[in-house]
Amino acid sequence: MRLRRPQWRRIVAAAAMAAAAVWFAGLVWFIRAIPTAVADPGRMTDAIVVLTGGSLRVESGLALLAAGKARKLFISGVYHGVEVGDLLRLSRQAPDWVACCIVLGHEAESTFGNARETAQWMRAESFHSLRLVTANYHMPRSLLEFTRAMPDIVIVPHPVFPEISRDRLWWMRPASYGLLLGEYDKYLVALVRPLVPGAPALGGGG
Repeated sequence: MRLRRPQWRRIVAAAAMAAAAVWFAGLVWFIRAIPTAVADPGRMTDAIVVLTGGSLRVESGLALLAAGKARKLFISGVYHGVEVGDLLRLSRQAPDWVACCIVLGHEAESTFGNARETAQWMRAESFHSLRLVTANYHMPRSLLEFTRAMPDIVIVPHPVFPEISRDRLWWMRPASYGLLLGEYDKYLVALVRPLVPGAPALGGGG
């Protein structure tokens, strides 16, 4: 039995409303998943991993290394040509002696790439735990990618809080809408990527 056009319209409208409801429910969950504080600041890990791309990240990673929170600091996604000495000069809080314990990754161009680059380095160092430093709004997607890449590694999230995200209800400000929705959409893409035929799967391989 063929459905009449009004029936098809109702079905399409109902499906669109259901999809919108699922998308909005996911957005609410995503907002709640964004950390509002550093949950375990004193815990020691084998490594500190910083993802470049925002303010306070490198500075926080250097401060953690100087405080003895890990044996090495890996900074992923650094521009080609930038060296350790350049970063130390930019960060006026890091003593020169930490230079020997800093490793730069120059290959990653995305969060997916950060996770792959870090996984390779962690295996080479035979490390089993890391403290992940990135912006609070970037943490849910980073944890998703890093957990996939390193399911056997203990990952301690260490969010930093850029100016735009320091207010308690920062995500309700009009200036934050684009940042939040963009990050949420990127999270959804990362979430479904393993289900897409031919999409790169991040795991035990290189």
